[in-house]
Amino acid sequence: MDGAQSTVCATAGARSGKRLLGPEQEEPSLLWAPAPSLGDGSDSGLSDSEESVFSGLEDSGSDSSEDSTEGQDGAGSDEGHSRTEKTTGQQAGRTPSTSLRTEATSTQGNHERFERCLDLYLCPRQRKMRVNVDPEDLIPKLPRPRDLQPFPTCQALVYRGHSDLVRCLSVSPGGQWLASGSDDGSVRLWEVATARCMRTVSVGGVVKSVSWNPHPTICLVAVAVEDTVLLLNPALGDRLVVGSTDQMLGTFIPPEEPALQPARWLEASEEERQQGLRLRICHGKPVAQVTWHGRGDYMAVVLATQGHTQVLIHQLSRRRSQSPFRRSHGQVQCVAFHPVRPFLLVASQRSVRLYHLLRQELTKKLMPNCKWVSSLAVHPAGDNLICGSYDSKLVWFDLDLSTKPYRVLRHHKKALRAVAFHPRYPLFASGSDDGSVIVCHGMVYNDLLQNPLLVPVKVLRGHTLTRDLGVLDVAFHPTQPWVFSSGADGTIRLFT
Repeated sequence: MDGAQSTVCATAGARSGKRLLGPEQEEPSLLWAPAPSLGDGSDSGLSDSEESVFSGLEDSGSDSSEDSTEGQDGAGSDEGHSRTEKTTGQQAGRTPSTSLRTEATSTQGNHERFERCLDLYLCPRQRKMRVNVDPEDLIPKLPRPRDLQPFPTCQALVYRGHSDLVRCLSVSPGGQWLASGSDDGSVRLWEVATARCMRTVSVGGVVKSVSWNPHPTICLVAVAVEDTVLLLNPALGDRLVVGSTDQMLGTFIPPEEPALQPARWLEASEEERQQGLRLRICHGKPVAQVTWHGRGDYMAVVLATQGHTQVLIHQLSRRRSQSPFRRSHGQVQCVAFHPVRPFLLVASQRSVRLYHLLRQELTKKLMPNCKWVSSLAVHPAGDNLICGSYDSKLVWFDLDLSTKPYRVLRHHKKALRAVAFHPRYPLFASGSDDGSVIVCHGMVYNDLLQNPLLVPVKVLRGHTLTRDLGVLDVAFHPTQPWVFSSGADGTIRLFT
């Protein structure tokens, strides 16, 4: 009887999770303790996941203990059956769990063992749902090009006559005439509608830049040749405008004491006046670019030299020249006047600086993140500008947003030579050494909270590569959605 009682006590101790320890024995770790039983309606304080693990261990342990007591006493067997039935009735409300000993040693069994070990360490099971993303949803929703018309789509005319590469071109304010400069030492004046060469002016050197005066009442073309800027009166169009231009230039009275200037203004001789030349501005250093202010009285000149005199500003009515900067910030590539505000934009190799001409201070410095800036164009509204670079990038800046690029477009495969905005339509174009002109739709909204919409709409090809050079200059028609391009193959092409 004493042996049966000790066996029952040992079994009860195993079911309750406790061992009969001697006075000198320490309580073992919980990892080696037998699984606690739920007992007769007693609360174990465990979660459902832990109970499911311990229930499997409990069933196997109880079976072995009951087998040991069955042979010794029949009353213990009946008591074990009644206790098992009672436990089974309590567990009828949840899904029975199998013992780890009966799990097959396979990949699924090992996974079940691992998850039960996580339950032992109080790590809940997590089901990670796989996110199915449609690749079409990652593409930005852009409008179709047919909804963004009009824009140039095909080649309409080819202007032939130059014997060498055509570096620059410019369109008259009315859009009727076109001026082009070439390495063959001549400036040609074309009629836009018929591609007929109206006049050829020999300048005796490589023409680096040509710019038509934007004022509609002044008929002048500025030509950069070597170290000189030539002012030509092409004598095309309205005779009243041609006569008033000559009259305006003839009313100048030189001062008694001429001031010291960085450039010299010289009158043209009679023979040169017959060819259309009116004034000659000598700088003593090679001229890389010439551009007009929107009002037609000022023009900016970029000199290919070092120092703070790289940029000069000339005033036509007073025949004055001045150097606006005291120190240099690197090699200047190009300059542009702001169309609305008194700002001057100066692009160096790595940055674009915005200067306030009235306050004579630096307003903003833009970082294009390009290796070498090649060209610059300002939006007609004045709040956005684009830069082209020799590492085949076109960078769009929002002046009100940040000094970093709003968008970087890498549509060309080679260096960009020229960029241009259309004065009326939401279009901008870029010409590259890969021989293509890419026209993009660039809508700028009046709502400041809405970002500009930039969509490439057309790739125009027609120029043949010559000496690894393609398109050297692009210009839009002032009123029509047409674009002109000049190339190294000696031709000018009109895309309409």
